[in-house]
Amino acid sequence: MPNRTQHSIWPVILIGLGILLIAAAGLLLFNLQAPATPVPGPNLLTEDPFAAVPRASVQDAKTALDNGTAVFVDVRGAAFYEQQHIPGALSIPLEELPARKDELDPADWIITYCT
Repeated sequence: MPNRTQHSIWPVILIGLGILLIAAAGLLLFNLQAPATPVPGPNLLTEDPFAAVPRASVQDAKTALDNGTAVFVDVRGAAFYEQQHIPGALSIPLEELPARKDELDPADWIITYCT
């Protein structure tokens, strides 16, 4: 009978592990993407996103209410509007405002409030 020499299995294991390591590194590099370019816009932690929106003073808003020269829009939820609101104010919750903007005349002085 022929004499069989025993081969060590360690070189095969090391080569297999090396191939797996190279494949894993290749997949990792392939899946890495450059970070997305940030979209310019207000930093909500440091900037006021409504800074460009003109604000009415309390006195100007009261005068407009007394004279009927502004449309008041309560942007709170309906339950809060039902509890109490400025007389004559419209109830358009903030999340509905984009879909309901056509209910408002851009020529009017529109004063929104939430408190």
